[in-house]
Amino acid sequence: MDNFSIRTKIYFGDDVLDHLGELDCKKALIVTDPFIVTSGLLDMIVHPLENAKIDFEIFSDVVPDPPITKIVLGVKELLTYKPEVLIAVGGGSAIDSSKAIREFAVTTENYPHIPLIAIPTTSGTGSEVTSFAVITDPEKHIKYPLISPSLLPDEAILDAELVRSVPPSVTADTGMDVFTHALEAFVSVNENEFSSALAEKAIQIVGSYLLRAYYDGNDMEARKKMHSASCLAGLAFNSAGLGLNHGMAHALGATFHIPHGRANAMLLPHIIQYNSNINEHSKSQRSYPQVVERYSTIARNLGLNSYNEIMTVRSLANWVQFMLKELDMPLSISQIGKITKEEYFAAIPHMADEALTDNCTKNNPRKVTRANVVELYKQLWY
Repeated sequence: MDNFSIRTKIYFGDDVLDHLGELDCKKALIVTDPFIVTSGLLDMIVHPLENAKIDFEIFSDVVPDPPITKIVLGVKELLTYKPEVLIAVGGGSAIDSSKAIREFAVTTENYPHIPLIAIPTTSGTGSEVTSFAVITDPEKHIKYPLISPSLLPDEAILDAELVRSVPPSVTADTGMDVFTHALEAFVSVNENEFSSALAEKAIQIVGSYLLRAYYDGNDMEARKKMHSASCLAGLAFNSAGLGLNHGMAHALGATFHIPHGRANAMLLPHIIQYNSNINEHSKSQRSYPQVVERYSTIARNLGLNSYNEIMTVRSLANWVQFMLKELDMPLSISQIGKITKEEYFAAIPHMADEALTDNCTKNNPRKVTRANVVELYKQLWY
């Protein structure tokens, strides 16, 4: 028996941040990063709280790939201030940090379970509606995906004005992260009709609006659409899970500090071909794995239909590479320039081990061995 539920209440539309003034609390702790504070974006959050006479403290010690040490500091801040509501403002790092802070405070310090409101300022992770969080051990170069229904935010507030000033490079990284979330959810071994519908819609939006948002950050129609797509993709993979692409991207990002969405996008053409098992004998096959048909469905939705399924899947991988070029993203590790071939290849065994044990990898539509992962990492260099 399967089930599908959306437990996070989602607020969107005009003047949506006014909802913060309706909160039934006296004290709120805002978890964010230093840029959100210095950029003035936080003013849009605190004004409704001030107007409603809700006291608040700001914990802004959030950094990318949130390390365990920062989570501990956040827990201490929460225990000291004793808020009734936790408000996460930022990208995936701020929202993941807030999830982990609340979880550890409740489970290790017996703090009462309090509502978590997630307000994303990037259109990428979908973390505002998922039961996932990723924290990092920088000394071991390991990312730990946390998975629990208790991590789900209680509310999500989607305001595209908060992403208007996101620079093109971040728009590109986060936008391709949305696409990877949706595609992996669509081909996951745990996909279902509900997750697939959400994933298809997210992919459709990305295909139509990501380049528009990248070329013109003030195109608010594109910004709103991509903000919604991020949330839709989050709902999809929260139900269906992710796959090998994310398992490998987690290890790659933890080792070489490549932005998560960029790591996902660089890997994606290789993973599509691996999962489809495309090789020199593919054209002579009488039937193909279900994943080939599902990739073909997405390719056709993007207008990439070809004269057979193998060519259609290849056109999907080529489309991803086209997007990387249009978004000025590297297609290979060697194009990044800051990583030497020697250090990259030396890290492959460790990254392969981490990718194999990553919780996301178990949902991949094609079984994977260590040798497969090693070979895929090698392909990514060139």
